[in-house]
Amino acid sequence: MNFHNTLIKWYLQNKRDLPWRKTADPYQIWLSEIMLQQTRVAQGMPYFFAFTEEFPTVFDLANASEEQVLKLWQGLGYYSRARNLHKTAKYVAEDLNGSFPPSYKELLNLKGVGEYTAAAIASFSYNEAVPVVDGNVFRVLSRYFDIESDIAIPVTKKEFTKLAYELMPKDNPAIFNQAIMEFGALQCVPKSPNCPACVFNDSCLALQKKKVDSLPVKSKKVKVTNRFFNYLVLEDILGNTIVQKRTAKGIWHNLYEFPLFESSEIIDFNSISEIVQNDMFSSYTILGIEECSEATVIHKLSHQHLHIQFWKIKINKVLENGIDLKTLKSFPFPIVLYNFIEKQEINC
Repeated sequence: MNFHNTLIKWYLQNKRDLPWRKTADPYQIWLSEIMLQQTRVAQGMPYFFAFTEEFPTVFDLANASEEQVLKLWQGLGYYSRARNLHKTAKYVAEDLNGSFPPSYKELLNLKGVGEYTAAAIASFSYNEAVPVVDGNVFRVLSRYFDIESDIAIPVTKKEFTKLAYELMPKDNPAIFNQAIMEFGALQCVPKSPNCPACVFNDSCLALQKKKVDSLPVKSKKVKVTNRFFNYLVLEDILGNTIVQKRTAKGIWHNLYEFPLFESSEIIDFNSISEIVQNDMFSSYTILGIEECSEATVIHKLSHQHLHIQFWKIKINKVLENGIDLKTLKSFPFPIVLYNFIEKQEINC
């Protein structure tokens, strides 16, 4: 029995029941693929249901405001995906009359759609014979065929794409793509795969050569930057506060936050007191300053570790455009800030 037959047989017996596998609708498949970029299925599933309920068609998504989209996306991370999702929905609805491009090459022109996502939509919606190549596929093929090419190098992706295409049954590329991704997600996992139970244990070269743990080869490491955020939570005599939109490029673009002072290291009460009274809020009469959490919150992103402190600053006046706690929760925030608000630590 050849590779793809064995793989597809395994898939049909072991596949998960996922909602986006029950449709060929390019809108729903596009939604799911964008959401699952660098995101676990279990984490992305509730968001898929929320988006398809709130925005059942690409026109509904296009007609929403960016803030509505960001709010519904809140907690999923990598917010540029949500902004690109909204822009692409507008383009498809307004320029393409609601119809997604019907081919891999045309799909690549959509904002936020790369080679992997375009291949997924093209094969799942239009049955185009284009292989998907992601971390799961790299892992399965590198182990089975004992390929030591460095997957951090762009040319390696071409090598794996060519191999996957050769293995793919051209009359049913969708099921092959689903199968190889599922096999990597459930069976050929990164750490401690259950090789004795694997359907390929008699033909996997990495298993025969005791190289399973060393494949795939990936040399490039992401450099992690440490940043130190001090959020200044103003509270006026009515208990209201203020927030601002992050308009600069970078993390959390167009999400909301409290006034921020970014320092080069963790700072103490005396330092923040001087910054508040002599610089950022010198026009206010400060009644008191206190730290809102016992320990610094460390929020880890793929390339940055954020060390976050929340400071409550009470002032002796009514804030112009002050926001109460209930209204505050309606704004799209980074999840670490929303969790702070949700716990009502704003009233620390």
